[in-house]
Amino acid sequence: MPYVIADDLPDEPAGVRFRRLLDRPQILQMPGAHLGIAALLAKKQGFEALYMSGAAMSATMGLPDLGMITVDDVAWHVRQVVRASALPVLVDGDTGYGEALNVMHMVRTFEEAGAGAVHLEDQLLPKKCGHLNDKKLASAEDMAAKVAAARKARKNLVIIARTDAAASEGIDGAVARARLYLEAGADAIFPEALTTREMFVEFAKRMPGVKLLANMTEFGRTPFFTAAEFQEMGYAMVIWPVSHLRIAARAMEELYVGIRKDGGTQNMLGRMQTRAQLYETIGYHDYEALDATLIRTVVPEGMPQT
Repeated sequence: MPYVIADDLPDEPAGVRFRRLLDRPQILQMPGAHLGIAALLAKKQGFEALYMSGAAMSATMGLPDLGMITVDDVAWHVRQVVRASALPVLVDGDTGYGEALNVMHMVRTFEEAGAGAVHLEDQLLPKKCGHLNDKKLASAEDMAAKVAAARKARKNLVIIARTDAAASEGIDGAVARARLYLEAGADAIFPEALTTREMFVEFAKRMPGVKLLANMTEFGRTPFFTAAEFQEMGYAMVIWPVSHLRIAARAMEELYVGIRKDGGTQNMLGRMQTRAQLYETIGYHDYEALDATLIRTVVPEGMPQT
């Protein structure tokens, strides 16, 4: 039965459940899933938390990841993923959509939508994907003020501070910023776009006892590492932010090529999820059964009196 209308909706806030997962000794694995159907498919494979990428949400809307989407755009995605899966989600908060007051608004909006955690980054707008060149950083003090504002606004939401400083300020600069963000109230740190195993290990060594997030994105600056390898290096969380979108976009492109070439989908059927499989994924028949228990004909017992 889908969680959306079931009796077993979680009683605890998503932030509490996310923190419990984070406190376990094993690394928390979060695949990207910014749509309800993706959340259901990931949950079916046993994932206990999900990641919602700003780049994936932007691309789904046909937009580049340059800070163009809004708090409300993201909250809409959060609500559908949480409604579909009831899993705690980590949401990409970009730069916080403005300054301290905007960050507080974002935190409250995301938490009300059902998010379990959010990460903020220390770039300036127009922000870029962390694995691109020529990123412009906010001052460490301005970013710390945003972290403090997020901490003040949250009820249970886990606050993760992302720093993109390694590319321009080296490990020393990234570590110094991370320590300042922790002092401002961050619960965990996300060092973005580290480029070697040695950098990951060194950063973790200099952040003892701190929960760290690793980003395993494709076609970026980070070599491929497995979840187990990240855990060995000292990381408590790992995300695969846009992998699901890359797979889906390639599949859609090939579908349209096939229709254009063959005049129909007859040669693509073997690559499709069947109607029965789709209905099983979204709980179609569970909804039907529930609906049947709610419908009851009301028979009038007498004529209305004038």
